[in-house]
Amino acid sequence: MAKNKEEKTNVVRILEAAGIPCTAYEVPLPKGKVPDGVTAAGLLGKPVEQVFKTLVAQGPKGEHFVYVIPVAETLDLKKAARAAGVKSVSMLPQKQLLPLTGYVHGGCSPVGMSKSFPTYFAEEVILVDTMICSAGKVGYQVEVAPDDLITLVGGQVADLTQQ
Repeated sequence: MAKNKEEKTNVVRILEAAGIPCTAYEVPLPKGKVPDGVTAAGLLGKPVEQVFKTLVAQGPKGEHFVYVIPVAETLDLKKAARAAGVKSVSMLPQKQLLPLTGYVHGGCSPVGMSKSFPTYFAEEVILVDTMICSAGKVGYQVEVAPDDLITLVGGQVADLTQQ
């Protein structure tokens, strides 16, 4: 029987090419199910505070923004709009995610989108030494230093979550 070769996602390739140390993980997915971020943290044996999700929103003029927040938190749309300097934002409809970013729901990463968008990281990111986010494919995660990731994508840190 052939041994399965570890799959390296495009996100991991981009991080390695930029010289950013990272650790890739494959989340053991229950058959046919995509776990939410809190469940994924448990499956990885990592603290939930260390795992982040990537959300995409659109502004009133059709502009797009990326928000990276802790998986157990909810994006505050007013704070998100304030961070982006626009009057309001709304979540991008799921069917538009793949054509816009190149990623599917559950596999969206702030790294390697088909186009560069203004990216904002929840201020909770400063509380962790390393953060875990999607590696660009459902069931794959990558652990990286927050400062490295923020620098790579030209991101900013802001107050983004509901209190």
